[in-house]
Amino acid sequence: MGSKKRPFYRVVVADSRSPRDGRFIAQVGTYNPLTEPATVKLEEEEIMNWLNNGAQPSDTVKNILSKAGIMKQYHEARFSK
Repeated sequence: MGSKKRPFYRVVVADSRSPRDGRFIAQVGTYNPLTEPATVKLEEEEIMNWLNNGAQPSDTVKNILSKAGIMKQYHEARFSK
């Protein structure tokens, strides 16, 4: 997504065996670093569903989810048992 000198990213769920820019299962958010402050739109309920089903976020996505407070929710839900 995006164009030359205008980055725009999608946060997607993909199989680890798929190529980086290849097929993905679901789009769960977007990230636009050009706006001030950077715009992040995430579908929290869908992301929590994928994390609870065993999805492993990349380091970059983990940082985005941490800033949005989703990783904290996930850890509280997972380890509160």
